[in-house]
Amino acid sequence: MGHEALRRRIRIWLVVFIVGLVLSGLTAFPLVTEIRWLDEALRSDGSPVPGHLPGLVDWVGRVREGLEATDTKYPFVLYGTDWLAFAHLVIAIAFYGPYRDPVRNIWVIEFGMIACAAIVPLALICGPIRGIPFYWQLIDMSFGFFGVIPLLIVRRMIKRLEAYELAA
Repeated sequence: MGHEALRRRIRIWLVVFIVGLVLSGLTAFPLVTEIRWLDEALRSDGSPVPGHLPGLVDWVGRVREGLEATDTKYPFVLYGTDWLAFAHLVIAIAFYGPYRDPVRNIWVIEFGMIACAAIVPLALICGPIRGIPFYWQLIDMSFGFFGVIPLLIVRRMIKRLEAYELAA
C-alpha cells in the first residue's frame, strides 16, 4: 500500500471514530426524551423484548422514572450530562490532530486507547456503587472494547506511515 493510500485509510478510520464520538456526545443531550422513546418501544405491543428480557424492560423503566423525576424536580442535575456530551465533542475535536498529521499526533490515538481501557475499571467500580446492573456495565464496557478497535488499527497504520516517511 502506498504512502498516500495509507494516509487516506488512516483518515477514513479517524472519521469513523470521530463520528462515533460526536453521535455519542449528541445523544447525551436529550436523555429524557430518548429514554422515554426506548421505554415505549420496549413496552409496545409488537415488542418481543418483555417476554425475553424482562429485567432489561424493568431497568429501562426505572431509568425513565428516575430521569423524568429528576428533570421535573431537579433539572439542574441533568446539566452534568450536558457536560458529558460536551466532553465527547471536545475529545472528537482532538482527533483532528491525527487526521491532519498522524505521525506527529499519534499520542492522541494512544490517549484514546488509554481512555477506552479506563472504561472497564470505571464501570466495574462505579457501576455497583450506583446500583447499575452488571449486564448494563457490560454494555458500558463495550464502548471501550469497540472504541479501541479502530484506534488499534489506526495506530498500526500510523506506525507503517512513519516507517514510510523515515525511509523517504
